[in-house]
Order: sequence, then C-alpha cells, then structure tokens
Amino acid sequence: MMGLNIFLFPLKVSVNDFQFGKGSSSASPISIIIFMAVIVIAVAVLIISNASKNSSGTKGTGKGTGTSTGGGSKLFSGIAFNRLVRSIGLDNEQIKMLNFVFKSDDVIDPEKSINTPALLDRHFKRAYRIIEQSSGSEEETQNRLFTLFSTRNILENSVTGDLSSTHQLKDNINFTFNYGKNKLNVALLNTKSEHLTVEAPKNVLGTQIKIPNGTKLSVLLFTKSNKGFSFETSVTGFSSVNGKPAMHLAHSNNLKFLSQRRFRRRQALIACFFFLVYVEGSGKKQRFTVDKRRFAGTIMDISVGGCSIKITAPVQVGAKLKIEFILEGKKVAALGQALRTNRTGASTIIHVKFLKLPAKSRNRINAYAYEYADE
Repeated sequence: MMGLNIFLFPLKVSVNDFQFGKGSSSASPISIIIFMAVIVIAVAVLIISNASKNSSGTKGTGKGTGTSTGGGSKLFSGIAFNRLVRSIGLDNEQIKMLNFVFKSDDVIDPEKSINTPALLDRHFKRAYRIIEQSSGSEEETQNRLFTLFSTRNILENSVTGDLSSTHQLKDNINFTFNYGKNKLNVALLNTKSEHLTVEAPKNVLGTQIKIPNGTKLSVLLFTKSNKGFSFETSVTGFSSVNGKPAMHLAHSNNLKFLSQRRFRRRQALIACFFFLVYVEGSGKKQRFTVDKRRFAGTIMDISVGGCSIKITAPVQVGAKLKIEFILEGKKVAALGQALRTNRTGASTIIHVKFLKLPAKSRNRINAYAYEYADE
C-alpha cells in the first residue's frame, strides 16, 4: 500500500507465550485471538488516519471539472438529495449531470438552487460552458449537452412558485393582448411604481397605437419558467421612458394560472428561410420532397418544441416546412408543421411545431432559449 507509513509498537507479550511445535508449551486460543485483534485494530486505525489526511489534502482541487469540492460530495450523495431529485423525475444520467452542475459551481444548498430559477440557470450556464470547452469528441459533447438541457427542462417544470399579483412580476417579460383586429406584443419595462409600465404598442408599420385611457385589456404572459398567466387591466396613461414612448397599465392582484409550456421559449427577431415540403407515401415508405422555392420570414419566438414565424407568403395550416436560420453564428435546420396562423396587418404569424430536429440544432436552440450562449 503506497504512501502508507505504518509503525507497529512492541507489545508486552513474551515470545514464550506463543511457542508452537513439538516439545513446547502451546499458547492458549484466547491469547492468540487477542494478539491478532490488537494487530488488526492498529492497522485499521493507521489506514483510516492516513486516508483522512489524503482526503483533506485534495479538497477543492476539482473546481470546474465536476470533481468533489469542499463538503459537496457528502451533501450530493445524501439520502435526502437522492430522494429529492428522484421525486422530481430525474433518471440516473440526469442525476449524475445535476451533480456535475452543482459541483462545478460549488453549490452548498442544492434544494434552494432547485427552487430558484435564477440560481439554477447560473449553475447550468457555467456547466454548459465547461462542456462546450471540453476536449471530448463532437458526439460526446452533443450527448452531454442533450442530458444537460433535458435535466434543466425537468427541473424547470418542477418549480412550484405561483404568482398572484402583477407586483410580483419581473421586468423584461412580454405581454400579449388583442386591440381591435391587432394582436400586440409589448415588453414589460417596470413594475415598481403604482402602475405597470410597458412599451407603447405599435402596428406592423412601426407606428405607435394610441389606446385611449380607461380601455380594458385582457393580457396574456409567460414567465421565464414557462408558466402562463392572464389578468384583466386597463390603460392608465402614456409617458416616455429613456426617450421612448411607454404605456401605463393598472396593476392586478388576480393573476390566473393558465398552463405551463413544455420547453423554455425565448422572444426573438431572427431572419429565416423556409421551403414547402411535400410528403408522399406513408409509414416506412414515406418520402419527403423539398420545394425549390425559398420564402423569407422572421422568427418571433422559439423553443425546441417549435417557433412562430412572421411571413408575407400564404401558408396553409398543416403544411410541412423546412426551416433554416443562423443562431449564434451557426446554421440551424428543422422540419416543422404549421399548426395555426394569425393575421397581423399585412403579415401573418404561423405557429410551427418541430417534427425533426438534429441533435446539434436542438442543443443550439436550447442554449439560445436559456441564454447560456450569451456573453
């Protein structure tokens, strides 16, 4: 056993007490047992002592690599932690990934992090960058990223913090509401005053829409944790924020929970191209033919489940599309299907469900949706 220094001190036992063989007095069995027990105990104590010194000497050397740091290993291997993550629905590979995520960022209170989306994203963003910069094969990196995002997605859907008032909302989320024939999207700017401050709505031409004071609106919103809520409000006035027009809405203490999206979605303005795809046959004999005509559009929001695209060309509900765009400087391609359409002025918004998404494209969309690729 290398590196182990064992010092055995002489025992006060006469050699005559342990003579074996013909013509010598036989040692009693009890004496032999006692002697062997003392030897075993002495060796065990020295081994434990040496192991403790080695353990304390290597603490903190694994930062950023997934190696145990500080007191993390005891915490993450505990029965309570394993019971917690299994009750959430993580499998063995996802539990290993969560251990890697927490140890990479020196987490000491995993339960708090699991229930705090902002903390959780900080830990996962660090782990994402470590995996991205690893020297493993491309396939291994993509598989680890897939596990990372599948773990994060399950944790996101397990967060139970409910909202009841608009006073609890965070800035930089989007409100959606209908006014006349227009479906409008505005960003929330401020919740701290006696009213909600949002961007002044604009039509498709970029002209501000002046909604009269007192107009009642039904607002839909999705938080960063993908929870959907609605509330009733009214316009209380207009002002200017940082030189840009803003609209004020009345606060509400009656937020109604609607649903939870399956995947993290992010608002966007991403130029894209799409092609109509025709399907022939069925089952294993099904063949896809991509039309050569290319149409332009703008992706308005996106998740690994699908996206919304603003277009001017007519697309029928049910149509299959090949979609191409650049995300974080890298090409992304997907096969999708138009689920529904909304007319907005001279444009149409098509809501697309992804049918086929390569592993690289899936990971890039997830990194964008969770903002892990942002500097």
